[in-house]
Amino acid sequence: MNPLEQLEFTTRVAKRAQYEAFEFAISDDGVVVQNCSHENPADHEYLVTIEDGLPAACECPADAHLDGACKHRVAVAIREPVLDAAVAGTVAADGGTAVEDGRESEVSDDDNDCDCEELRDDFPCWECVRTGRRDLPD
Repeated sequence: MNPLEQLEFTTRVAKRAQYEAFEFAISDDGVVVQNCSHENPADHEYLVTIEDGLPAACECPADAHLDGACKHRVAVAIREPVLDAAVAGTVAADGGTAVEDGRESEVSDDDNDCDCEELRDDFPCWECVRTGRRDLPD
């Protein structure tokens, strides 16, 4: 089921979630949403937590006072790639435990998902950069 179908929100919230200039960053705790429509965007940055594939809560004052979801939660829900990235999680760059789809998996240097040999000038592949095995050159 579509995340928007599972959230309750007003038409005003839906419109603002679509037209305001939001920036998103995936964190260990969810999605950090910054509203760049404001003069000082850093004062309008809130964490949206994801539970069971849905934007479940937001740190903003409106989420605590509204009957339905705030614009930050709706903004995450309507941007499927952002929500998918938050749900999928990221691989632990330190070789630790990665959580993916609710299951833990060990990350090791023995993973052979590397395409570095196919690239020129000793440039690392994305998988090596993403997992922390290699750094991008300066």
